[in-house]
Amino acid sequence: MDLTKLQEALDEIFDAELMRHAYTDYARDYEMLIALPVTEPVRLRYLFKYCVEARVSSALAPHIWQVSLDDSLLEWPSPTYEDGHIWGVRSQGLYPGAEIVPDSSTAREWSAALGRDFHEIRVGTNVQVITLVFADLDVTSSRSPGSRGPGG
Repeated sequence: MDLTKLQEALDEIFDAELMRHAYTDYARDYEMLIALPVTEPVRLRYLFKYCVEARVSSALAPHIWQVSLDDSLLEWPSPTYEDGHIWGVRSQGLYPGAEIVPDSSTAREWSAALGRDFHEIRVGTNVQVITLVFADLDVTSSRSPGSRGPGG
């Protein structure tokens, strides 16, 4: 995949909402479902193909975790919200956003081993940091469930 096109695809989701992310059920590719903040609701599916590595870590500081442990924060709206993170919103803001990791030794090693270009990216959200190593990206879009179509 061309690095310029990859960066453009990553820039498109800056400050959008990450609704879900995980390996696909066949466990080769990594999928992110993203809602764009536009007038007509649009969902994007980012499919990171041939994903050989996925790491997820918390972006929340320990003091935020400390005040976010109550199970009531799993619901939205939360009856006991104080200053913690409300897990019940069921999405993550894609901020600070996604970037290509320059000169990634992991991507270089996979490229040499498999004879095709691999890339490493870091996706920062307000809740997690997701790092992926993959070879290709397919992006598809659709209207969000419940959105009105033409004449509807």
